[in-house]
Amino acid sequence: MQRYRIAVIAGDGIGREVIPAGKAVLEAAVAGSAELVWTDLPWGSDYYRETGAMMPADGIETLKGFDAIYLGAVGDPPHIPDHVTLWGLMLPIRKALDMHVNVRPIRLLPGITGPLRDKGPADIDMIFVRENTEGEYAGVGGRIHVGTPYEVALQTAVFSRFNVERVVRYAFELARTRRRHLTSVTKSNAQQYSMVFWDEVVAAVAADYPDVEVQSLLVDAAAALMVRAPERFDVVVASNLFADILTDLGGALMGSLGLAPSANLTADPALPSLFEPIHGSAPDIAGRGVANPLGAIWAGAMMLEHLGEADAAARVMRAIEATTAEGTTLTPDLGGTASTDQVAERVIAHLSAS
Repeated sequence: MQRYRIAVIAGDGIGREVIPAGKAVLEAAVAGSAELVWTDLPWGSDYYRETGAMMPADGIETLKGFDAIYLGAVGDPPHIPDHVTLWGLMLPIRKALDMHVNVRPIRLLPGITGPLRDKGPADIDMIFVRENTEGEYAGVGGRIHVGTPYEVALQTAVFSRFNVERVVRYAFELARTRRRHLTSVTKSNAQQYSMVFWDEVVAAVAADYPDVEVQSLLVDAAAALMVRAPERFDVVVASNLFADILTDLGGALMGSLGLAPSANLTADPALPSLFEPIHGSAPDIAGRGVANPLGAIWAGAMMLEHLGEADAAARVMRAIEATTAEGTTLTPDLGGTASTDQVAERVIAHLSAS
């Protein structure tokens, strides 16, 4: 029986509620065919309060010993500034393990009523490929004259040809497995260096994929079109910042940010990739047992597929869809009254019946 070593970082807020729910579903999905060996790592905001760091100094080396990483949420506003928690845990992991691609599916699931009139599951079915280690989150910049009226802050986006090309090429390959349509999102009318460079790389890579239709959109136009005509999108590739913003919009189109999953994929298959819901720590509902676990469960399905357990992953997705389609066991963000654990139990029940 195949064994998979999974590092678990439940993290902060509702991460501590949705990750146990996700683990229970994944255990049920692989029962009898594979073994998931979980190692819980107590990193996050509480660890920061105790030690002054979000994770130990050897945290990256520790993670390298696992097959995958399952993360809940990071952040404890207003007690710890978000830039401290993000730059203390998630961004260092992404960069050190070269998680160059962030994949975020945006789908309206069966039975869910989204905010768009006359748009159903057939209309909202896209997947974002987000550049994940450079761009606007490269961390290049600084401040001078701090505390004076002349204070200056600089934040520089970084785009390398090597990295943009491999991210864009990943997006083209993904488009070949779907509807063979790729949208590249930039702001090249205003950002005449970095975004024009991005456009040029996309055009160069597109020559290798004549079977994929390509369109380029400015980010503001893309946001408007996602609302007005979401059916026009299949695979979308964009920079770190633009894809981050647009996928939050996508989460709203899905009916709840609590539904949206993501995968942070390493370039080196020997290193663990990281899977997480995108909803954040949601301190306003943390501890109440009402957080939506479906985003974390979906992220877990993506993890199973990445590990080679495609059948189990597909079964989890069918169970998620069966749960939303029947509409009787949903959390309050979707108009229901069920708890986090009750939703997970219902997904497991559908798994058992499949």
